[in-house]
This record gives sequence, structure tokens and C-alpha cells, in this order.
Amino acid sequence: MTEQDPTPLERIVSLRELIDYHSERYHVRDDPEISDAEYDELVRELATLEGAHPELVTEDSPTRKVGAAPSGLFASLKHPNPMWSLDNAFSLEELLAWGKRVERVLGSAADFYCELKVDGLAVNLVYEKGRLATAATRGDGRTGEDITPNVGTMSTVPKELSGDDPPGFLEVRGEIFMPVKAFEELNESLVAAEHRPFANARNSAAGSLRQKDPRVTAGRQLGLYCHSVGSVPGRRFRKHSDQMQYLIDLGLPVMQHNRAFAELQAAFEFCRHWENHRHDLSFEVDGVVVKVDDLGSREELGYTSKSPRWAIAYKFPPEEKTTKLLEIELNVGRTGAVTPFAVLEPVVLSGATVVHATLHNADELERKDIRIGDTVLVRRAGEVIPQVMAPIVSKRTGAERVFVMPTHCPVCGTALVRAEGEAVWRCPNDECPSRGVEELFHFAGRAAMDIEGLGYKAAIQLRELGFVRDPGDIYSLTRDQLLQLPLFGDKKADQLMASIQNSKQAGLARALVAVGIRDVGPPTARLLAGEFGSMDRIATATVEELTAVEGIGPIVARRIRDFFEAPRNQGIVRKMAEAGVVLEQEKAQPKSGHLTGKNFVLTGGLERWSRDETQKVIEDAGGKVVSSVSKKTDYVVVGEKPGSKLAKAEALGIPILDEDALSELLDGSPPED
Repeated sequence: MTEQDPTPLERIVSLRELIDYHSERYHVRDDPEISDAEYDELVRELATLEGAHPELVTEDSPTRKVGAAPSGLFASLKHPNPMWSLDNAFSLEELLAWGKRVERVLGSAADFYCELKVDGLAVNLVYEKGRLATAATRGDGRTGEDITPNVGTMSTVPKELSGDDPPGFLEVRGEIFMPVKAFEELNESLVAAEHRPFANARNSAAGSLRQKDPRVTAGRQLGLYCHSVGSVPGRRFRKHSDQMQYLIDLGLPVMQHNRAFAELQAAFEFCRHWENHRHDLSFEVDGVVVKVDDLGSREELGYTSKSPRWAIAYKFPPEEKTTKLLEIELNVGRTGAVTPFAVLEPVVLSGATVVHATLHNADELERKDIRIGDTVLVRRAGEVIPQVMAPIVSKRTGAERVFVMPTHCPVCGTALVRAEGEAVWRCPNDECPSRGVEELFHFAGRAAMDIEGLGYKAAIQLRELGFVRDPGDIYSLTRDQLLQLPLFGDKKADQLMASIQNSKQAGLARALVAVGIRDVGPPTARLLAGEFGSMDRIATATVEELTAVEGIGPIVARRIRDFFEAPRNQGIVRKMAEAGVVLEQEKAQPKSGHLTGKNFVLTGGLERWSRDETQKVIEDAGGKVVSSVSKKTDYVVVGEKPGSKLAKAEALGIPILDEDALSELLDGSPPED
């Protein structure tokens, strides 16, 4: 041990102070300085040290406490029964190890009940004679804050229980949360009013509930999911799943995704499924709670000082962490958009090391008050580009610097322009080297011409050597030219030449995506290809003809028209045609069926079929799937976490279908009014 290494006691004392500090910021102030994952790491390190040195464990250790003491902003309210925290598992091995401990105590296998772990604020509700009597935060597990008036304003919390014979007393636990869309809208309104936005949906839910004025809470969109019964005198249940059904019968909200399993491996597969599909939901989840279903077995298993031995939280890989923002740099995209991005101290998120994160645009940067040198909260949701969510203002030292957006392109020096109503500054120079590289990279991408081997570095070298000035030049490249690139040898050059040749058969829709018409992605490209049948016909179509295609509005139509009127773009298409790239296809012939002539729009995450499968079954029945809602739309099919298309459909009075209603319609049954 070196002089700098702390002793186990010194590290334990330091960890306890850190954890208590961050617990107070999280539970009491709703203003955390570190992410949940970083907090969990501190607790795990402390638990490991205390396990190795049991003589150093004290009763006031954070490993033996639940939550944090009430803040004093609200009156205290003692829970009829303690509210516990949960131990965590971060891998299959840790989950199976917990399962083995359960089986060892019980002497037999157990059944399990799985619930998505909502990232919100824990709440304890008490109903007396069927009416909501009190609502409290978890607090320290025994005493919480009385938030009854605030919860009373929530339309999602029943004020009276359903049924003819409600219990005289019911204590029920749940999680209050803010849906992602509501969180985004709330932050937009806060920024517009020049208030500091919330860092994430969990903080927004907690901050909305812990308001001295219940009218503030009433103006926020909050949801509730109940996950357990504290007590209900006079009623006995055999299983936790029976309790959940009882809550449903009483009209209390219970998550529909909950499932019971006879073995732990199946429970783990449930965990992995939702780890991959967590963003299909309209609210944030950070794991799955796995519980022993049988209540008698729970009594046998008992509790530790802070957690039940019969439940564990399987935590998903962290999507948020704090790190240092070292610098703000600029990227010039293929459409000329000049966007700032953050250079970060490396941080691991969702299994990947993140060193860059988007800052969206200069206005967003200013609204969030993100500065060079800040400690920031960074989020990477699945495969989505990492983004800086918020600065940790309390960690500022005064050395941080405000970023100033330049007036000229950082690559070619051209004066930047900003169209009316847009948030993005653009470089208008078609010959900007950065735009050219991005254009080539996009052209060769999988959704476009799918030219394997033509990556970002190759695009840069082709531009620097002058072999390619625009994407059309790709088809006149020679093997000898490729061999002059430092990246290429004989084998790699041959592979790229073959890939370029194969790309000529990619088809009209992919070619439309490749040429880079703004806002024309794969769905719109397929519509255009199916309606017009050739690049020439699309290039000469009028705005009126384009907008006559269901799913294409006037703005996109104008952009298509402007694109094909530009001489440079005409030259790219001409080079593609001369090289033998397929730029025609047979016009789509609509299939005949009982949905012939009906237009559908899909929005949100669909479970029964994938998005492509849903489109296929609709088209097989003669229907047509379009990308945007208009008066011509006949039905909007809605899954989890629907977007703005749902609101537009409701405003236009267009029928809304869930997946069950769509299935009935596909079978030939008309939807119910």
C-alpha cells in the first residue's frame, strides 16, 4: 500500500459521506450531481468494503438505510408499514446468484413475478373506506413527506376505489412518473419562461410533486403505476400476482407488461427483452424488479436491515453519467448544417465508450446554459447518438467558458446563413469540403447505395486527391486511383470496385435516398418511386403533382423541386444514369383487398408485428401506409410512446386504432365507434 492509498476505514468513512450527500441531493432536493449508475457504483464499493471488514459496519451506514430523511418542506407522515429499498443485480450471474440464495432458504424452486422498474418517485397511498386518505413519499422508509394535496390533483390517481365492496383500509405502493413526451414539453415551457429545465424525466416528476402549491402539480402531466400492497386488513392472498389483480379490480393502475414466470431463466429473458425495448415505452424505466410470487415464501425469506430478500432489481446498463465537457467543436453536415458537439472526458454508456455528444444547435446550447469546462450529464439511449442533457451547475468553479457561435463556416470560411423559422445555421457553399465528405459518406450508406468499403476516411482521401468532387464521380473511379489511397491495397481496392458495381442495382428508392434530397428518407423515397416509377419523372414533377402523393406535404414537395432544379444535382443524376445505375422501376400496383383505398399512418412502438411487418399486412389487404397524417388519412395505428401524429389525428377526428383493433380490421371486422 502506497502513502496515497486510504485505509479501508478511511475509504469507508469517505464513501459514507459521499453517499449521504448524493442521497440528500437526489431524494430531498431533486437536484442530483451524479447519475443513478454512479450512485450505485459508490454503494456497491461501500458494500464490498463492509463485507470484507464487517467490524467496520455501523447502523447508520447507507447500506443499512432506506432513502433519506424527509426534507422539512412538507409535514412528515409515518407509513403504516415500512417501505423498503431493493438490492440490485447488474448481470445474469448476479441474478442467478440471488435465485440460488432464495432456493437454498426455501429448499425448493420458486415462482417469480417481474415488473418494469419505472424511473420515478416512490409513493405510499392510503385509502380509507374506499377514498384516498393520504399520500406520502418514501422518505427514510418509515416516515415520508405528506404530499396528499398534490397527489389529489393528479387525474391518474383514483380518488375513489372501484367495486361495490371496497376495503375499509388499503395501503398501496407505486411509482409516480412523468411520460417522456410530457417531460419534453415541460422543459420547452420552462425554457420559454427563462427557467432552468429538468435534467431528466425522474427529476421532473419529483420536482412536480414536491411543490408547495398543489396548483403547480395540477398543471403537470404525471402518471402512476402501483406495484405492491402494504396492507389490507381482513383479506388474505396466496400470491403477489393475486394482489396485483385485486388492485386492478379496485380500479388502480397496474402495468400491463407485468409477467409471472416459473423459472428464473425465463425471468432473465424478460429482463433482456425490455433492456432492448425500453424505448418502445412512453415512460422511462431503468430495470426490472424480480419478486418471489408466493407470499408464504416471502415470509420465510424475510428482510435485511433495508431490503427484502425475496426481491431484487435487475438494473439495465446505465444510459446516463456525468463527465467533463472539455471543448465544444463544430461539424458541417452534407446539407450545410453547422452543429456544435461536445468533446468529453471518455465515459462508458450503454456498453460503449463515449467521447463526443451532440449539443443539437446554438439556441439549445444557450437555453441549457452549457459551458466549456462544465461537469455535464450525458445520455446515450440505446443506439441513439449521445447527447448532453444538462450542466451540473453546483459543480462550477468560475473557470467555465461560454461558447460563441461563429459567423463563418469553420471549414471553408463562407458566411453562415439561417433561414427564417429554423434553429440551424448553414454553410451555403455547395463546394465546402466538409459538406462534400459528408455527402459521399451518406451516398454510400446502407440506407442509400450501400457501397461497402467507402467509409468516412476513404471519402476524405478521395476528396483530397481530387478523384471525387460529387457522388456521381464514384462511378468513374478506377482501380489504379483507389490504389493511390493510403487506406487501400489490391484486395481492398478490388472489393470496393465490386461493391460500386453491385450498387448500380440498388434500385430507384435507394438512389433517391442517396442523392440527398432534404427530408427524403426511405419511406418518402419508396412513395415517390412507387408513384412516379423513374428518377426522370420525379425530377420533372411539379409541386402540385408531388403534393398529390399521399404522405408528401408542400414543404417536402418544394424541396424536391428545388433539388432537381439545381445544375449540380442534375449533373450527379446524369453521371449515375450514364454509369448504368438503375433509376427506374415498375410503378407500384396496389393490391386488391377489403382495405383497398384506405390510407394508414403508424406511430409509436408496435409489439405484435414490427413496423415493416405491420406495413406488409396492411398492404396485403389492399391498404396503403403513408408517413404523415392528413385529411386523406383513414386510420392512425397507435403503439407505445406515440408521437405528434396522434395529436394531429385527434385534432382532425381521424379514427385511432390500437393493435387489437387493427387485427380485427385486417380480419374484416369494422372498428367500433
